[in-house]
Amino acid sequence: MITIVGVGHVFDIREQVRDIILSEMPGAVCVELDPSRYHALRNPQSRGGMPPTYRLLSHFQKRMAKDFGGELGSEMLAAIDAAREAGIAALLIDADASQLFTKLWQEMPFKERVMLSLSALAGIFTSKKKVERELQRFTEQENAYLEEFGKEYPTMKRVLIDERNQLMAGRIAEAEARYINVVAVVGDGHVEGLRALLAPREVLAIRLKQLLAKDYPRGSLKVGEGNKEISFQYNYG
Repeated sequence: MITIVGVGHVFDIREQVRDIILSEMPGAVCVELDPSRYHALRNPQSRGGMPPTYRLLSHFQKRMAKDFGGELGSEMLAAIDAAREAGIAALLIDADASQLFTKLWQEMPFKERVMLSLSALAGIFTSKKKVERELQRFTEQENAYLEEFGKEYPTMKRVLIDERNQLMAGRIAEAEARYINVVAVVGDGHVEGLRALLAPREVLAIRLKQLLAKDYPRGSLKVGEGNKEISFQYNYG
């Protein structure tokens, strides 16, 4: 059984993510992070070494997180902390962010680079209301939204969404084969792609809109207090 939890990195949904993991009590929790990004989230002051566009996007996300009352990536850390509390294996299943953005920049045509850079700069001034409108548009017309994104930024969609979906789906499938019951916490834009790649396995998807509304299925098991050690398998699969 695979449960995919679609999250948004700028929203305060830590309690919802924690609730799902501690009620489901899976054999493993898969998280859309790589070791370097996990370290950066734990140690924000040590961030660096990323391309300028990535840093601009990160700055925008951090500002939006403050507007929405959260902290960037806090839902990912909440998933890992919940796994630690329950003594559940935590698997970091994403591609290395630095290598990913280096590949993206190398393969991206000049026009797309310019468009991305301008978009990243414009994002600095994006309002909370605009983010909410974009989220609503994505929620209501997900396929059309991603298709439009792919036409505007074809290299970005291929490298940041499609190829990562392939990688993460493979690692989630291997985790299920080993642990039987798996919860995967990923960005909401990856959910449908992962679900398609993981077919015909049994997959339950919990979407971001359900988390924000606090309206999602819960397992029947609960976990007591504790602080068990957790093993991070950085090179799993």
